[in-house]
Amino acid sequence: MKVEVPKEQLVYARILGYGTKISILVIAAAYIAYITGILPHYIEFDKIVELWGKKSHKFVEETNTPTGWEWIGLVMYGDFLNLLLLTFLSFLTIICYSAIIPVLVAKKDFIYFVIALVEVVVLLLAASGLIVAGH
Repeated sequence: MKVEVPKEQLVYARILGYGTKISILVIAAAYIAYITGILPHYIEFDKIVELWGKKSHKFVEETNTPTGWEWIGLVMYGDFLNLLLLTFLSFLTIICYSAIIPVLVAKKDFIYFVIALVEVVVLLLAASGLIVAGH
């Protein structure tokens, strides 16, 4: 029995598969460069170990780490470059949904088009910090 997989599922899966593999390889390379000292670090390793179990606001306070999206300006440091790469990995879902939107439009699949569009908008709003739940 042959199973027909919808095109949007194939597009989503292909992007997710390649994006994940590439991201993990680049993250591993950047992490190795960071821990070996090839890339400079913003926070001393001893300080990270000392603050590891403390609340995040204490960590930010004692390390003078920027909050929100201000850390983007520190990507020349290995610890923040790794954060940027992890952020890209988490954005893969948005990239995948964005890629299937034209496929859904071409299929005239209005319901799934709206769901994918709303998904992209909600994820972008959440990532932007404009929508905050709790504190």
